[in-house]
Amino acid sequence: MIAEQLRVASGAPLTVKQDDIEVRGHAIECRINAEDPDRGFAPTPGLLEEYRTPGGPWVRVDTDYVPGSRVSPYYDSMIGKLIVWGPDRPTALDRTLRALGEFEVSGPGVHTTIGLHQEIISHPEFRRGGVTTDFLTRHFAL
Repeated sequence: MIAEQLRVASGAPLTVKQDDIEVRGHAIECRINAEDPDRGFAPTPGLLEEYRTPGGPWVRVDTDYVPGSRVSPYYDSMIGKLIVWGPDRPTALDRTLRALGEFEVSGPGVHTTIGLHQEIISHPEFRRGGVTTDFLTRHFAL
């Protein structure tokens, strides 16, 4: 795949056709930010006293935080990116909810987007799919 990217970057046409692409499963990504959704997503920097990420098959967390890390007020408030895969959308959503429930983040004044992600993924309209960019404003008081 990297060779294909290099070919395209140098101006060559794609060698892969749409019919060659096989869809295998569904992935969900949640950005876990040190932000307070109830205050307009205001950043909530501070010391992470507890920080435990979910694990297991089909779950990946990209992060470099550990207990005792400090979320800086000067940079992006993302503390981790949760990526979950399933063979279909309902399975991926269920696995994501489980993983979000296992995510533990706490510290003085630190809030996260974990709860909002749980509400979104649990919402019947989101679970059906086909949501639009106004989904959050229609269903959540943010």
